[in-house]
Amino acid sequence: MHRWRDAPREYGPHKTLYNRWKRWSDKSIFARMMVGLAAGHSEQTTVMIDATYLKGHRTASSLGVKKGGRGRLIGRTKGGMNTKLHAICDSQGRPLNLFVTAGRVSDYIGARALLRSMPDVDWLLGDRGYDADWFREALKDKGIRPCISGRQQRKKTVKYDKRRYKRRNRIEIMFGRLKYWRRVATKCDRCPKVFLSAIAIAAPVIYWL
Repeated sequence: MHRWRDAPREYGPHKTLYNRWKRWSDKSIFARMMVGLAAGHSEQTTVMIDATYLKGHRTASSLGVKKGGRGRLIGRTKGGMNTKLHAICDSQGRPLNLFVTAGRVSDYIGARALLRSMPDVDWLLGDRGYDADWFREALKDKGIRPCISGRQQRKKTVKYDKRRYKRRNRIEIMFGRLKYWRRVATKCDRCPKVFLSAIAIAAPVIYWL
């Protein structure tokens, strides 16, 4: 596991490096860089929405934090202590916007937050975790056609373009590529903003640079 003290000496004291990274993270500099790069490759047809679990390392939820990892966006799920990454990607599977929550936060919360930054496109692809009437109506109000599979609890079957829906695997591939970065796959940072900055650096390196 890489630590700040493992950085080359030419970069300066490791504590200074971390403090600078934390200060820039608090200002959302890295997240804005990622969104800015993505905006330069504007999508006009299709976007996809999904979320994935990122394993929370024990060091990220220890040291006197209240049960459940409150404040560090770590929650207990069936798979253990996790953080959840919510994201929107374009038709080629490149991330446009993302943010993190505790593991037990529902996809609806992520959908509501990402809705504000939804680009002006024709279609949105999502799995049944996003099958909510309010979300469908919100998309239609923005002129976006939802291609979302219906929940089994629905009394009336929801029709959707199954052929188009198959393209949704591109966002799953995107998550897989991000998780190749060990710093992303396992949350070792106690501060959520610092962790999000690491993801915001990985995404442009993989897709935009």
